Amino acid sequence: MEEEKIIYKDLCYEIVGICFKIQDRLGRFCKEKQYADEFEKWLIERKIKYEREFALNKLESNDVNGNIVDFIIEDKLLIDFKAKKFITKEDYGQMQRYLISSKLKLGLLINFRESYLKPKRVINSKV
Repeated sequence: MEEEKIIYKDLCYEIVGICFKIQDRLGRFCKEKQYADEFEKWLIERKIKYEREFALNKLESNDVNGNIVDFIIEDKLLIDFKAKKFITKEDYGQMQRYLISSKLKLGLLINFRESYLKPKRVINSKV
C-alpha cells in the first residue's frame, strides 16, 4: 500500500471547506478576529478539537518567545488567519517558526482578503 502523500488530507479538506463558507458569508473585508470568531463557531458545531490563540510554549519544546498561533486543530495542524492584500515572505517565515517550535508537520495560512480564497500549505521539513 502506497504511503499517503498529502499530509492530513481529510482534515485540511474540511478546514478549507469551512473557510470557503466563512469568506462567502462574511466577504473579504472583515478583520482577522471576525473570521476567527466565525471559524470557531464552525469548529464547535462540527465537534472538531481545537485551541484558539494557542501559545506554542505550552508544547514540550524550546519555544521561549511566546509565539501564538490563531488555532491548533486536533493537536496536529496549525492555522494562521490573515486579512491583508497578499501573503508575504514574512508570513511564511512566521508559520515556519511556529511549525519548528511546535514540532508539527503542517500549517495553513489563510488570507481572507484575496478575491479567491487560496489557502497555503506550509510544511515543516524538519519533522
